[in-house]
Amino acid sequence: MYEKIVLVTRKTRLQQLVERFNSRGQARFYIEHAGGDFGDYQREDDAYARALDTVHRRLDLGVRLQLVERRLVPTFLFAPRDVVVTIGQDGLVANVAKYVGAQPLVPVNPDPERFDGQLLPFGVAQARAAVARVLDGTARRRPVTLAEVRLDDGQRLLAFNDLFIGARSHVSARYAIGTGGDAALEAQSSSGVIVSTGAGSTGWLSSVFNMAAAVAAFTGGTAGTPPTLAWDDPRLVYVVREPFVSKHSRAGVVAGLIAPGASLTIRSQMPTDGVIFSDGVEADALAFGSGAVAHIGAAAQRTQLVVA
Repeated sequence: MYEKIVLVTRKTRLQQLVERFNSRGQARFYIEHAGGDFGDYQREDDAYARALDTVHRRLDLGVRLQLVERRLVPTFLFAPRDVVVTIGQDGLVANVAKYVGAQPLVPVNPDPERFDGQLLPFGVAQARAAVARVLDGTARRRPVTLAEVRLDDGQRLLAFNDLFIGARSHVSARYAIGTGGDAALEAQSSSGVIVSTGAGSTGWLSSVFNMAAAVAAFTGGTAGTPPTLAWDDPRLVYVVREPFVSKHSRAGVVAGLIAPGASLTIRSQMPTDGVIFSDGVEADALAFGSGAVAHIGAAAQRTQLVVA
């Protein structure tokens, strides 16, 4: 049934610093000169190297094995008969999930003492058995709802945790937003819009509700209870960050649920620097300039996360 294991890796902080400063010695000088602990970077790098080497050796399961570095994932063509294994932090799982299609995704925690791993059910010692269960068809899978944005020109982008729609820099985003027809869109100026899945609702979205709760407490009001969504909930939550009310902008459409089969529509009014990105990866983004229209809802595709 499966013909290949794709093992997705990521560069450690130390590897990224060596790339930046051209040598380990220069990286060490930079960290220590800034008062940092270079030893922590070294220990993390050593632990990851050991974990990767162990997983690589133990995945000799009779099918081809291919290593892919995280930066290549957006342009890598995952085949229907691939089993995808990630070895890294939770963010690596989120960044890879939207590209793998319906293929099973096996997340491995390379360093449990360092990473809590909410999305990492398997340690290095369990990786071989987890992949073997996928190959023989006995693995347990947890479907995870993805968010999807589609532009009128046909471009699309998926998100495991959340989508951000707004301006590329720290300036106000101008757009019209609504869940009804085009005539019902409300003109807004804000710090952007977050659309979250159930999996992402404890991340960036939660910080918005934390802020709302603190502001409500300061003013003597009641913030209410933020929505709780399961990972496979087909609904999405949207929140407008810091909406500004003026002669030309309103704040009537600030938060809500996107029901299954429905969509949130946003029409850009930003001549330059309008952007849509997912899961915090600004490099993998859609341009969202004046006139572009985005339709956001739950994707038909779901991530199939392999669980213990």
